[in-house]
Amino acid sequence: MVIVFGAAAVTFGIGLGSTLNRVGDDSPYSRMAVQVSGGTGGKAPSLSDAQQRAVESVLKAQDGTRYYVTETDAQFSVPGAVQKATATAYGDTPSLSGIPLISGRWYSASPGAAEVDVNTLFLTDTGTSVGSTYTLISGRHRLTVHIVGEVFRTGSQPAMYLSRATLSRIDPGAQPQYFDVALQPGTSAQAYTNNVSAALGHSYRATSSQASTTQFLAVLTLITMLTVLITVVAGLGVLNTVALQIRERAHDIGVYKAIGMTPRQTLLMAVCSVAGVGLVAGIVGVPAGVFLHHAVVPLMAHAANSGYPQSLLSVYSTRELILLGLAGPVIATVGALGPAGWAAQAGTANALRAE
Repeated sequence: MVIVFGAAAVTFGIGLGSTLNRVGDDSPYSRMAVQVSGGTGGKAPSLSDAQQRAVESVLKAQDGTRYYVTETDAQFSVPGAVQKATATAYGDTPSLSGIPLISGRWYSASPGAAEVDVNTLFLTDTGTSVGSTYTLISGRHRLTVHIVGEVFRTGSQPAMYLSRATLSRIDPGAQPQYFDVALQPGTSAQAYTNNVSAALGHSYRATSSQASTTQFLAVLTLITMLTVLITVVAGLGVLNTVALQIRERAHDIGVYKAIGMTPRQTLLMAVCSVAGVGLVAGIVGVPAGVFLHHAVVPLMAHAANSGYPQSLLSVYSTRELILLGLAGPVIATVGALGPAGWAAQAGTANALRAE
């Protein structure tokens, strides 16, 4: 049973780590490694047309730039919601932000489309769904928008994503506040940030998302350590079981040695006695770990006020499942090596005297 628990824990831990990796890889903090804004502190002010041209000129000339998008942020009151909803316009290509879609599609950037994507909490608080229409109100401006997609964004605040053209219809004075920059593979985010800051001068601010990713890596490290710890406990359980079995069969082992069994054969006998059990435990433990993973991820998403894209569950490949199935015999073998080695080295006379 302890081997089944160990195999299930390894499968669950690897699956959960893969899920969190996908969350991190698909987040704007990971995809957009550098953010450029105006001002030197506090809330970033809107960038004028001249400032936008200046930033674009530097980003285009800077080595390591993969692509960039403008980001315009605003807030609207949402009836039924405790907090105001954040509104974010990612330019004409919102998919470049890296935010995963749970359902639907991204908004159209055409001026007359009036389409938005929202997070799960927005749908819950407003009682809407993908395909619904909703009227946004900002001062004297009203605009009925069509909800075309649900995005994966956790947190306690409703959020929507829309084009700059749509945002300008409800908030005419809205201007981009940030340039979110994706870097070429192998480019140092900190070095890139320093170069952009030097090129733009003190009137602008370039920051790296390294702090956010550091916190995310800390969570992954904690999960990895917990998985390793559970695996070690499972191995110690096997060690204890095999040690008891060898002590109970010490006299039999002495007889086998007396009629010619070599230390190597003794070692193999002890290891093989649990390897088969470990294989069966792995076959049982892997589906149990997958089932646990598929049960926990939705609960985690629900606790974070969000639905989840199917990609967060589909993290196991066939090859990985086969390899994880071998976790059972590996745990059993490693756990049995210590007692098996003791049995192999024990003297024949001492073993024969054992009761």
